[in-house]
Amino acid sequence: MIEKALPAAIRGLCAGGALLGAGVLALPAQAQAPADTSQTMQKVEIVGTSIRRRLEAQTALPITSLRAEDFAKQGLSTAQEVLATIPMNQTSTGASQSVGSGTGGRATANLRGLGGDKTLVLLNGRRLANHPFFADTVDLNIIPVAALDRVEVLRDGASAIYGSDAIGGVINFVTKRSYRGLEVSVEAYEPVGSGGGDEQRINVIGGWGDLATDGYNVLGIVDFHRQSALTATDRDFARTGVRPERGMYQTSGTTFPANFYSENDISGNPSFASGCRPPYSIPNLTGGPSCRFDYTQFVDLIPLTKQETFLGRFSKKLGADHTATLEYLHSRSTNEARVAPPPLAGIGLTMTNTSPFYPGAGITPAVAGLTGEPLDVSWRPLVTGKREGLDVSLSDRLLAGMEGTMGGWDYNAGLSYAVGRARSAFTNGYVIDARMIEGVGNGLLNPFGEQTPAGNDYLRQSLLQGEYLRAKIKSGAIDFKASRELMNLPAGPLGFALGGEFRRDEADYRVNRALASQASSSGYADAQDQSGSRNIGAVFTEFNIPVIKDLEVNLAARYDDYTDFGHSFNPKVALRWQPSKQVLVRGSFNKGFRAPTLYDLHGPQTTTNTSSPWDDPVLCPGGTAAPGANPNLACDQQQNQRQGGNPDVKPERSRTYSAGIVLEPTRDLTLSLDYWDIRLKDQISPLAEESIFGNYQKYQNLYVYNAARTRLDYVLTITQNLGEVKTRGVDLGLLWRLQRGQWGNFTLGVDGTWVDRYDYQNERNGPFTVNAGRYADASPVFRWRHNASLGWTRGPLNMTLSNRYLSGYDDQPDENGLVPGRVGHYSTWSLAGTYTANQKVSVTAGVKNLLDDDPPFTVQSTTFQQGYDPRYTDPLGRTFYVRATYKF
Repeated sequence: MIEKALPAAIRGLCAGGALLGAGVLALPAQAQAPADTSQTMQKVEIVGTSIRRRLEAQTALPITSLRAEDFAKQGLSTAQEVLATIPMNQTSTGASQSVGSGTGGRATANLRGLGGDKTLVLLNGRRLANHPFFADTVDLNIIPVAALDRVEVLRDGASAIYGSDAIGGVINFVTKRSYRGLEVSVEAYEPVGSGGGDEQRINVIGGWGDLATDGYNVLGIVDFHRQSALTATDRDFARTGVRPERGMYQTSGTTFPANFYSENDISGNPSFASGCRPPYSIPNLTGGPSCRFDYTQFVDLIPLTKQETFLGRFSKKLGADHTATLEYLHSRSTNEARVAPPPLAGIGLTMTNTSPFYPGAGITPAVAGLTGEPLDVSWRPLVTGKREGLDVSLSDRLLAGMEGTMGGWDYNAGLSYAVGRARSAFTNGYVIDARMIEGVGNGLLNPFGEQTPAGNDYLRQSLLQGEYLRAKIKSGAIDFKASRELMNLPAGPLGFALGGEFRRDEADYRVNRALASQASSSGYADAQDQSGSRNIGAVFTEFNIPVIKDLEVNLAARYDDYTDFGHSFNPKVALRWQPSKQVLVRGSFNKGFRAPTLYDLHGPQTTTNTSSPWDDPVLCPGGTAAPGANPNLACDQQQNQRQGGNPDVKPERSRTYSAGIVLEPTRDLTLSLDYWDIRLKDQISPLAEESIFGNYQKYQNLYVYNAARTRLDYVLTITQNLGEVKTRGVDLGLLWRLQRGQWGNFTLGVDGTWVDRYDYQNERNGPFTVNAGRYADASPVFRWRHNASLGWTRGPLNMTLSNRYLSGYDDQPDENGLVPGRVGHYSTWSLAGTYTANQKVSVTAGVKNLLDDDPPFTVQSTTFQQGYDPRYTDPLGRTFYVRATYKF
């Protein structure tokens, strides 16, 4: 993909017909200079179309383009941070969501809020292997940020060219095509607040040869990035889950000292009378002589993460018209996350009156009503420390490609093989359940107080360490596409393209049951090995038809055939009309199809805790334990949920409309407006726990109890087909270029998205839930998001002031559906300056979150972090950074 200067008449239009103002990072002065219209126009290929076209003929599809040289100006150090500045990216999964959630440390994008599995991520126009966990999206951690030239975002929805599964849109990371010389860059980020969260990066880029003159080029890029952990206690707004004055009381009934329940229907805690053991253990505020555990104080806001990436490419000219490429990508990402010590509840932890630690036996305070009967104990052994897990993800892709011109056709073909591997391991804090049961039963362990030396030694020998889960996903593919102008029509040339691909995907999930089964708190105690594979074939075609002068129609279609789901035909129609040099009108319609991933079908089913504590609607209705029910398990407690793959899941289908207008009233001002409307059927997703526990009458078939109905074994939250999703909104863009001579050049850009509607069903033909502007089930959808920047350039100095804004929304409702309040808007400012001393040295210094604003308060309980929402906001606060580059 080669970018050239545009003619003055359409200056500001980016590849694909979108204005640069539609995706704004500050533009350097040289990008704003009028182009030399006398230069030879060169054909290029742009995201969203396979037809190679001349630059003056822009397409009808809305594209946002971000240049890599602008990333540093906003302090964007990872691909996830880059995508967070794109307003149509409603949310993203990152390192913070790996804390207690088993995501493998992956980072994902989520265009239009439809889910990361409906956002197609490409590298140089081709697919990468998805992360093995969930297998539904590419892990952004494997993207070689240092190698990028730009990021292109096709906002139009399902693509007949790249894949009809791109229902939310396409993100194409475009790397440098060639490089000569050697360049070293070093970056450092340091938060002003105490604790961790600091970052360091170093990357080296080297290249030899010139394709034009030498006929070859060798490119190599090595990148290392590290961010230290930040704990909840390092930030006042997130240090505790107990803020009753704000309506937040996120605690666990499994605590230290332990709560107990007897067969005589007596429950309590021996330390309750003395106030439990603050700050971690506090008296139960909702009734009963028991204690609650503030687990938030033990979690990481940001875990320790490391990314190591290598990209190597060799390109060779074969004659004047052909270029062969061999490319290898390797990436390794590690994530070390910590949560509270293990909750030992409902595993048969029983104390008899022969224990020296039995209440009233002399060491532990007596509890009224106990007559020596056995006690069911709910305990956290704090002395074993936080549970710590290590996730390691590796990705490799080897690609051989050929492109050029033959017989009047422009062609591009490739053969690739990609492997994604991931593994998870216990590194500290997890304990062997059987030894805990034995230690409490024989009177060696004291769940109500301090341990004896023998007890401490026993606990140290009960720690569980080692790898408990390993997953691999393999994808081999061959693809080709070719395009040419078939004939000259009265209004211009008729463009034509065709292409196809064949892909084989395999997924394998292996659980070390000998290890995982020993710890119920692992979530994989009863998981089974799973595997699956499929072949996918696809052909597509595209026509670009000039109907009359300045009016053209683009027709495209894609046919996909899955060995496990049959075939699907999905068309796309786009219209482009440019009645004058100042006005461009565009619109499109397309259909989409997404088959379930191999993980959706074959992912191992696991039993783990819910994110939030809930009252069992049968055993603890209204918050009061039923006769014979253990309140330490049934009331205000994290319940068990069984999640994983489902072989009965069916494909999703969608349709998308879009229409837009681009205005350039003067050569220095560009405005754009694009309306979009998406309808998705048979959404593939687990049902949110909030829905299940919020409506027992409706979902009682998902509750699985033991035979005596004295214990909820789990609620079923496996992947399934839900109902429809309907969403619509408007993307707005502004780019204003001001050249002021001796005062330098100024650029003002605003890129925003307004969501007018986001409604979804939790089952086919069910009622719609309104999500726009409010927290519904598991997340909010922001009405308005924007990224704005003001750039100034004069000589070797460039300054950028940027603002990221997310509108407020109604907070997460409680179990009775009552909204506790409004979550405020989130607005952060960043300032950076770059000084280019000479052709070899440049330095960037800046500050993120200039005003040191805390994230807005929310009572959300979907993530382990409390007091704010880590999916949309940054807990670091004001952070200074510096980046130095030296070219040899």
